[in-house]
Amino acid sequence: MIGLGGMLTNDELMTLLEISQTINSTLDLEEILDHALRKAADVVEAEASSIWLVDDETGELYVASATGVREKEVRRLRLKPGKGIVGWVVKTGKPFVTSDARSEPVHARDIAEMLDYEGRQILCVPMFSKGKVVGAIEVINKSQDRPFTEKDAYHLSIFANLTGIAIENAKLYAMLQRENRELRSELGKNPTFGDIIYRSEKMAEVIEITKRVASVNSTVLIRGESGTGKELIARAIHQASPRRDGPFIPVNCGALPETLLESELFGHEKGAFTGAIARKLGRFELADGGTIFLDEIGDMPPALQVKLLRVLQDKQFERVGGTKTIKVDVRVIAATNQNLEKLMAEGKFREDLYYRLNVITIFIPPLRERPEDIPILAEHFLRKYCLETKKKIKGFAPETMDILMSYHWPGNVRELENAIEHAVVLAKGDIITPEDLPFNLRGVEPEIKLMSLEEAVREFKKRHITRVLHETGGNRTKAAEILKIQRTYLSRLIKELGIKA
Repeated sequence: MIGLGGMLTNDELMTLLEISQTINSTLDLEEILDHALRKAADVVEAEASSIWLVDDETGELYVASATGVREKEVRRLRLKPGKGIVGWVVKTGKPFVTSDARSEPVHARDIAEMLDYEGRQILCVPMFSKGKVVGAIEVINKSQDRPFTEKDAYHLSIFANLTGIAIENAKLYAMLQRENRELRSELGKNPTFGDIIYRSEKMAEVIEITKRVASVNSTVLIRGESGTGKELIARAIHQASPRRDGPFIPVNCGALPETLLESELFGHEKGAFTGAIARKLGRFELADGGTIFLDEIGDMPPALQVKLLRVLQDKQFERVGGTKTIKVDVRVIAATNQNLEKLMAEGKFREDLYYRLNVITIFIPPLRERPEDIPILAEHFLRKYCLETKKKIKGFAPETMDILMSYHWPGNVRELENAIEHAVVLAKGDIITPEDLPFNLRGVEPEIKLMSLEEAVREFKKRHITRVLHETGGNRTKAAEILKIQRTYLSRLIKELGIKA
């Protein structure tokens, strides 16, 4: 047994930094352990190594990962609590080092004989997480038959603690996923579609298509103006699909320059470019078994379009600066607010990629084309921001709703949400007045959509009847009285104008 001490050189500090970044770049427990163990063996120049974890139910120790000539046999081992050098380390929480394992009373000779492998020099250190020993790392036989040093033990202990934290994070992530699955099972339904607020027939059609495509594995292209909720639809598809227990990884292709976007999507190897001090897993690797959402796909540079096309065709790629081919099982959902057909004609978007992405297309209509959704969305955002600001606001003044219903909403649902948040924050009374709205709604004429007089009259009727129905809680008799028309005529107008009451 030894104490820990020693100082780290700059190279050693960089090695530990690289290890920390790598093992914390994933929540896959097996990947964490395998990578951690191979690095541990390299750092202390060991012939073989193993990571032992405590079985929470039995208290026994089992091998979670191993390296060396007896790797397969070692992975099948289990130890009773306290048995062997590993058992002693886990029980006491102290490191152990020996240059002659055969002379140590705690050495499990029967296991060494069974493996037909002589471990002369052994170094074993505990792994801690939140002050509790969760396992141990053991390294065997230092190169050139040298003894393990106090510095080796110091390095390995730092390494073990980094691994212990990463293991705890991976276990917590797995537990949250399990609880999430159980909660969905208890609810007996998928709650995702309940997050999409709508009343219009046009959005009802979108949701119906979304539900149908969720069960298959086809690539989906979601098209619509900015702010219409393309990512919300993408998440709904994922959550309703067989991949719901896998990750959903969103990437905004227009937010990063080409060099960073390639690394973000496909990852990079250490030294691939200046600043690449460690291997980084890309979003496609992180999305393995789940769904990747490529937003603003029309902004993807041509060079990356070629690489993306290969992933769609072969489900494989290489990291930046790497030569190893990586295979993934990922469903791709892309989205754009651009005219891809025009971009193809201009040579800015590959035709073959377009047809690969355009397997199933979902068009989300702009808010101005579904005015029936404005009141229900406004009420939803009102409740949301009243809850956040702890304000008690009952609703909207009639003239406020008139403004909301007549505005063109170039920013769509996102602009409506921002407007309601602004109004809630500034509201002084218990009702939203026009003065509470952003200036561009109350002080500037809304954008006018050019249309025929007949179309304008039809749109005005649709918006006005929708607002009146909203104010009356859907009561057609009361709405007809306000509109000063017969109830039967109102019912006919609702049907003709496509208003979903």
